[in-house]
Amino acid sequence: MRDLHPDAERDGYTQFTKVGKGAGAPGERLLDLGAGRLADMDDQGIDLQVLSVTTPGVQNLAPDVAVPLAREANDAIAAAVRSHPDRFEGFATLPTPEPAAAAEELDRAVTRLGFAGAMLLGRTGAKNIDHPDFEPIWTTAARLRAPIYLHPQMPVPAVRDAYYSGIDPITDFLLGGPGIGWHYETGVQLLRLILSGTFDRHPHLQLIIGHWGEVVLFYTERLAKMQQWKQLNLDRPLIDYFRSNVSYTGSGDLSDRYLRWTIDVVGVERIMYATDYPFVDTGADQARRFLENANLTDTERNAIAHGNWERLTAHLPAPARP
Repeated sequence: MRDLHPDAERDGYTQFTKVGKGAGAPGERLLDLGAGRLADMDDQGIDLQVLSVTTPGVQNLAPDVAVPLAREANDAIAAAVRSHPDRFEGFATLPTPEPAAAAEELDRAVTRLGFAGAMLLGRTGAKNIDHPDFEPIWTTAARLRAPIYLHPQMPVPAVRDAYYSGIDPITDFLLGGPGIGWHYETGVQLLRLILSGTFDRHPHLQLIIGHWGEVVLFYTERLAKMQQWKQLNLDRPLIDYFRSNVSYTGSGDLSDRYLRWTIDVVGVERIMYATDYPFVDTGADQARRFLENANLTDTERNAIAHGNWERLTAHLPAPARP
């Protein structure tokens, strides 16, 4: 099984670990790119993991800090992949505060380091992901046909203050973050990419989003009515973008109901497996057993476990070997 494993939001990390299995444990696992991680993968039933830098990455840093730090992070991931090429692949970290440099780093990561694509974390500061400044990133990703994993980050402070605060610090964080807030945030970022015509300008662009579609996938029939209410400047029906330009993972949420719904909306060929390691506990072979026990044919099961990922990335250069 392949594991596309976006990591959890760093903002509020202390509060998050306090309500988890003990402060410090997720952080220790994040830093372990060797024996400990491999042992955990074996315990989950995961054959291969796609490594990525946890949020908020470098997207909210000054450009002169973000650019060299992203390069350093990608070199570190590349070294881990070279050490265990049969167990790891990599997603690039991109210094989006300097979009031209981010595009160059994406090209370097894919063509020279052999990465499978990149992870973007929604906004850069106050700029939404569809801002014209980021066009070089989409142009490069489409040219390389390198998938971009769109991972959540916390909503802007004004939204958090208005909708997700005033209960208590831990509840506020969970409500505004992994409970619901960052899923709305990410779903809206995806919708902005569609509605701004990004996929029309770059029809080969492929995105991946987690958590069974970040809420918006479960509202596609309502969203489609936007094209009845207003003549949107889009080349295709809205649902086509969800079915042709986006793939979906469960991010460790082992839900048969969500799996069946996602298959019904977009089809098996658009679903890939993910565990959200180390923030979701799918140990004791839970990860593998979820797919083994799901109401799927063997062909469907193999597609979700690894086949769809292999098809999406088959044209990309292989990682450099030691």
